[in-house]
Amino acid sequence: MNIALITAGGIGKRCGMSIPKQFYFVDDRPIIIYTLEVFERHPDIDVVAVSCLTGWEEKLRSYADHFGINKLKHIVRAGETNQESICHGIAELAKRYDDGSMVLVHDAVRPMVTDNIITNCLCTAYKYGNAVACIPCQEPLLRSSHDAEKEPRCGQYYPREGMLRAQAPQVFPLGTLKWAHNEASLRCIYDTTASCVLMHRLGVKLYYSESSTSNIKITTRDDMALFASNVGYMKGKLQSAAIADTVKLPHILCS
Repeated sequence: MNIALITAGGIGKRCGMSIPKQFYFVDDRPIIIYTLEVFERHPDIDVVAVSCLTGWEEKLRSYADHFGINKLKHIVRAGETNQESICHGIAELAKRYDDGSMVLVHDAVRPMVTDNIITNCLCTAYKYGNAVACIPCQEPLLRSSHDAEKEPRCGQYYPREGMLRAQAPQVFPLGTLKWAHNEASLRCIYDTTASCVLMHRLGVKLYYSESSTSNIKITTRDDMALFASNVGYMKGKLQSAAIADTVKLPHILCS
């Protein structure tokens, strides 16, 4: 069983919008639906669950029904943090599925994930036991060691060779995620921003799979504009292909 657990508990503070960004409409649908559609159509995904911002559960269900997200079986209450949202989702899945099921933890606001990225993650996880979608760092890495408002000075430099940027999905067996969140509670670890960070702090050996620079997480208005631009481009591309097909059709019939 392969289960996608989508975290959708953010309020969009950094994006500065009046509604949570995962429910913001781009073209004709909310961002979370773009994300869910990728997992809906992937042949290796059996079930989708969402840790949803409190008060938006019914709206999410309505959107899912309208846009044909049939794999969405579970909607649970999100937490105050991403770690807590994942924990709530894992607790619900643990009631229904066996420990060997693979769980793909993914962000609702990472809608440009592709079939290939998901497949790469699953293949790596089944081979090595887990997988984190990553891309290599292409720029020099500098760390700020001062208050940027007072003095925007660069601090320590890190060579980019061998450095990876972790994205999502992040895939682990359900049993491993159950253990990790239980250990986090016992050790008073509450501040991790992603499953891979929690696993690293608990000493789990991590494996990476190939992702893409296009697999962005929508955090700022610039990210939103980039995604909207991509949607417009793809829509225009599909329309152009449809027009081309209608033009070609008479020539095929007459040949």
